[in-house]
Amino acid sequence: MKSPGKARVFGPVPSRRLGFSLGVDIIPFKTCALDCVYCQLGSCHRPVIARRRYLPVRRVVAQIRAALERKGRVDYVTFSGSGEPTLNTDLGKMIRAVKRITDVPVAVLTGSSLLDRPTVRRDLSAADLVVPSLDAGTEKVFRRINRPHRSLTLERIASGIEALCRAMPGRVWLEVMLVRGFNDSERELAALARRIAKIRPDRVQLSTVARPPAEEEAFPLSEREMRRSAAFLRRVLPGIRVELVGDFRKRGNRGEKLKPSEAVIGYLRRRPATARDLVRSLGLSSTRVKRTLAALLCARKVEKAEYGLKNYYRAS
Repeated sequence: MKSPGKARVFGPVPSRRLGFSLGVDIIPFKTCALDCVYCQLGSCHRPVIARRRYLPVRRVVAQIRAALERKGRVDYVTFSGSGEPTLNTDLGKMIRAVKRITDVPVAVLTGSSLLDRPTVRRDLSAADLVVPSLDAGTEKVFRRINRPHRSLTLERIASGIEALCRAMPGRVWLEVMLVRGFNDSERELAALARRIAKIRPDRVQLSTVARPPAEEEAFPLSEREMRRSAAFLRRVLPGIRVELVGDFRKRGNRGEKLKPSEAVIGYLRRRPATARDLVRSLGLSSTRVKRTLAALLCARKVEKAEYGLKNYYRAS
């Protein structure tokens, strides 16, 4: 487990939905209320729902300020990281402090597990964008795909997202992760659509498994299946924008001024990545990335695994 005494500000990294995102990780590794089968960080064997203070707000804001002062494009400051950011009771203070030092918009990615709490929604209301997740339309599928803390129910999750949409001054983009054999049937999509119709987010973004998941049974949908799912939801959700989240295609970023090995390890501690992901994110040449990965593999600081006909690397 990562030390709870130090925040991890990483990037800016290329995000499929947010452009160049400066990530802020304010939760110890895999501290979450859910244990999703598709999670790229591995299993969370003990989901938690108790909020607490993990980090000094001033220290986190100082790290963000230092990162923003480095040259490089930043489209969003994004609270996400290796756990559920709303579990940190100081999230609202951190968001407001960031808003005082920069005009870069602030986003929060959340698994939605605590959105039924007014204090959490109040914290999130300071952000420009919140991206909550909803992966199921029925309780059975919710428990199967998200494997939540025993106290959580789908109704509680969905009601919390709906309340956030009503109270949120900024935007809410609802993320739906589609996993083959879990939530991709027309029946489950129809149940999901009924909940989305009540929630009324600004948009719905569909994605599928793109990196090695926590469980081998979590398979991605094909591009054709994703397009078919999106078409179905657009048909039954008139007036709500439904889009597919694709690969990041933008350019113009410059990597952090770190040694290549430090930059690569720092990124891989956040999420598994291909060599191409690292080139795009860190501003390093393809040759430099390949040499760095080879050295880290020899030193056993990095592991390699094949998934979806691609080689992914993760920190050991």
